[in-house]
Amino acid sequence: MDFYGVALSSRLLLGTARYPSPKILEASIRASRVEVVTVSLRREGGEQRAGQAFWSFISAMGVRVLPNTAGCHSVKEAVTTAHMARELFGTNWIKLEVIGEADTLQPDVFGLVEAARILAADGFEIFPYTTEDLVVAERLIDVGCRVLMPWGAPIGSARGLNNLFGLKAMRAHFPDVPLVIDAGLGVPSHAAAAMELGYDAVLLNTAVAEAGDPVRMAEAFALAIEAGRMAYAASPMEPRDMAAPSTPVVGKAQLA
Repeated sequence: MDFYGVALSSRLLLGTARYPSPKILEASIRASRVEVVTVSLRREGGEQRAGQAFWSFISAMGVRVLPNTAGCHSVKEAVTTAHMARELFGTNWIKLEVIGEADTLQPDVFGLVEAARILAADGFEIFPYTTEDLVVAERLIDVGCRVLMPWGAPIGSARGLNNLFGLKAMRAHFPDVPLVIDAGLGVPSHAAAAMELGYDAVLLNTAVAEAGDPVRMAEAFALAIEAGRMAYAASPMEPRDMAAPSTPVVGKAQLA
């Protein structure tokens, strides 16, 4: 798998928020075997730069950081946050979020495209959190995005893949664009289903961080993603309207 020229062996990306403790976060990252974690710039703020200890902790794990603009509700806020993240984390990668609706945390797709246009012109390599809308996806690619991250369901909802038709259409419409399911997955079977659709990767946070045993759940997701990708590569059979016997009947003895 390749993101902006960076080859990765893991198809799971993991968020770093809401874990019970740094120790459990570290164990979850190791159990999931991820190579990329998302980090919010807001962790670096606050009194006495408390987030610096967290940043040092993540750096020591040797994973690639994908900063995000979580919590931004306007183009200006997202662009400013992205520039601050690049200065702090030393990467052109940015997971771009421009939230447009408070209850569902649905992306403001109009603001998202505009923010992506500005950031792409400034040299950022953008991972846009978007919907499965094909027109929006085309606009994001037109302004310079080379990865798309459609939601499976609202952030933290654990509802899985809400719009299978739309997600299948996106995969078919953009066969050469890396596609990452971002948000809304709750259990490993949701991740396996995403991979079976041909998606390139999955980004998780809440489903692992808020599990009763985050470390075991992280490993379960890693295994599910591997299984789903293997199934996709094996070209699974299509659903049928009628039964088809698994045992051939040709030549079978007929009993009177």
